[in-house]
Amino acid sequence: MFNGEAISNALLVLLCYAYIVLIILVSGRLPQLFGISPKTSRKFLHAMIGNLLFVIPFFTSSIYPALVAAPFIFVTFLASPHTPYHSISRRLKGLADITEKGHSLGLVYYAISYTFLALFFASKPVVIASGILPMAYGDSLASLLGEKYGRGKYKIFAEKSLVGSVAMFLGSFCSFAVSLTFFSALYSFAVYDKLVPALATAIVATVIEALSPMGFDNLSVPAFSAGTFLLFGGGA
Repeated sequence: MFNGEAISNALLVLLCYAYIVLIILVSGRLPQLFGISPKTSRKFLHAMIGNLLFVIPFFTSSIYPALVAAPFIFVTFLASPHTPYHSISRRLKGLADITEKGHSLGLVYYAISYTFLALFFASKPVVIASGILPMAYGDSLASLLGEKYGRGKYKIFAEKSLVGSVAMFLGSFCSFAVSLTFFSALYSFAVYDKLVPALATAIVATVIEALSPMGFDNLSVPAFSAGTFLLFGGGA
């Protein structure tokens, strides 16, 4: 028999699934409804999925946050051009369209990063935030603003711009600062104690995003950002 706690966790997981499906459907329709670019639609998806981490404190068992993200490793892979089952990809056309217009495995890597951070740090969602928000908001702003207003182009592994890198830093730091305010109300820590780790996280996220080949930043940015936050004592 399921107890009330298990049922509440399961319902919250289902609510998260419903939110993800809704965001995928909305993202796929945005270009047709509002005339925005597919790239903007894709970055909207990245940012909105990042918001799921704010639900993590309301789970009462640490396994459930990972269960929210893990299935989408397989779903996004099946929707990608690399799927061995193209009939499934056709059924997932909305997600497939979003996937194919970016890096072909970008969403898969994003789901992998989310799953691993949730698996190991569900009891400390602020650590998950340190890895996910630079990817969700920082990278999204860097990509959109860098493409539109980018000046001072440079290339290491992929072409970047100074405007994009500044947007990456500001988006990473500001979104993470907002999350610190939110989590401080639930976990009783002082936001100012974590500002230095947050600043270091945003700097490292910016550098790693600039160094990462196209698409692989969905793995490298969350890993190095969360590692930096922990190294500077943010997870204490």
